[in-house]
Amino acid sequence: MKARLKLLWELQKIDTELDKLDELRGELPREIELLQEKLKSLTETINEKKKQKEESLQKREENDDKIAESKANLKKYKAQLLQVKTNREYDALTKEIDYTEELIQKLEQENNSLADLSKKLTKEIEELEPEIDVLENELKEKKKELAEIDKKTNKERSELEQKREEVVAKITRADLSLYKRIREAKGRAVVPIRRNACEGCFAIISSQRQLEIRRNDKIHTCESCGRILISAEIENE
Repeated sequence: MKARLKLLWELQKIDTELDKLDELRGELPREIELLQEKLKSLTETINEKKKQKEESLQKREENDDKIAESKANLKKYKAQLLQVKTNREYDALTKEIDYTEELIQKLEQENNSLADLSKKLTKEIEELEPEIDVLENELKEKKKELAEIDKKTNKERSELEQKREEVVAKITRADLSLYKRIREAKGRAVVPIRRNACEGCFAIISSQRQLEIRRNDKIHTCESCGRILISAEIENE
């Protein structure tokens, strides 16, 4: 059991050193992630507006073709109107003329709306595109800053991670599961006793409990915070 406790303490010391390296990175990883998400979202927004603008242009071109065709038909119908011989023919042509004039008016109104939309989208795109440059430059600087920090600590981190793997390989599955669960909840999973108190939450540990912990014959956890408590012997070996 003593060996198991020593391994858990060794793992905690390694993780504490890795945590210190992570602290050097500060909020940079999260800031980079947020910038990347923002950049992606903004790029998608701009691309969507460009797509809408392109679709608007295509629709206007289609409408222009229909308007030209309708105007040609309208000219033809009006010419035919001068040659009709029956009221039935006259009524039929009149209906075609009315329908065609309404269609032309509708298409022209739609084109006006599409032109306004295209103008609006162009303005929005022009306003958003400079933000891409700002975000890209900020992202570049953050990545550079993080890379400089990592360059200084990569060797130490690599050595610690290798050492961690070696220690983890020796820990029982049950002990490792307990360690992980406490670490995820509390940060530090294994702590010594300082001034008769748990170093994790500062709850007072009774003399009887301290005596039991010093035996190093089982895993003891703090009744207040749940962290694994170790004796001075384990801590100092």
